[in-house]
Amino acid sequence: MSDYAVMATRSIRLSRRNLDAVITSLVLPVLLMLVFVYFFGGAIETSTGTYVTYVAPGVLVMCAGYGASMTATTISNDMTTGIIDRFRSMDTSGTALLTGHVVASVVRNAVATAAVLAVAFAIGFRPQAGPAAWLAALVILVLYISALSWLAAAAGLLAKSPEAAGGFTFFTLFLPYPSSAFVPIDTMPSWLHGFAENQPVTPVIESMRGLLLDKPLGDSHWHALAWCVGLLAVALPLCGMLFRWRTR
Repeated sequence: MSDYAVMATRSIRLSRRNLDAVITSLVLPVLLMLVFVYFFGGAIETSTGTYVTYVAPGVLVMCAGYGASMTATTISNDMTTGIIDRFRSMDTSGTALLTGHVVASVVRNAVATAAVLAVAFAIGFRPQAGPAAWLAALVILVLYISALSWLAAAAGLLAKSPEAAGGFTFFTLFLPYPSSAFVPIDTMPSWLHGFAENQPVTPVIESMRGLLLDKPLGDSHWHALAWCVGLLAVALPLCGMLFRWRTR
């Protein structure tokens, strides 16, 4: 277990040194929330009252996606700088190395989530959740971050360069748009409904929205958990296979 702790500490320190990326991961979600609330919010009607109350859970999920996507770049950088050979000479497992990057992703996202929530509260976000609902919402968010971080790890192992790995960021930033993050799905074109309703981001957002605003959850929380567990079930063995392939 000491290998895992050392690799997690290393990855967190690397994040602290990469200040421009950390600042971007903090500022970008906040700016997006302010743009949607103040530029477009007056023209969008929702069932939750103020638009910031509707959009805040979606921005939290987008923030998580962007923060997790940085894992692809950091892992790709490790794979291309020769540090992996040094770790292997010290008998450090690939699992510990990858887990360290994922732990750093969760820590980065915890800071970014706190920043987004602070700004959301400042501009009028008023959740109705009790302690149990807050805990459940955080569990779902952490599971989603973990699943996306392991997928990002697989993308970083596949990419030939950190620049190519950065393409995963586009995917994670785009996915919340065809979902219920910013507008209700029934306002979208009918041909888009099927994808918007049956992609992983929508049930995660609907679960967090229902929990934080004390709204009926339906089956959204089960769908969110199923997506997160399913993505982890695919990403974990895929990362192991790709790491062995890249280091053989």
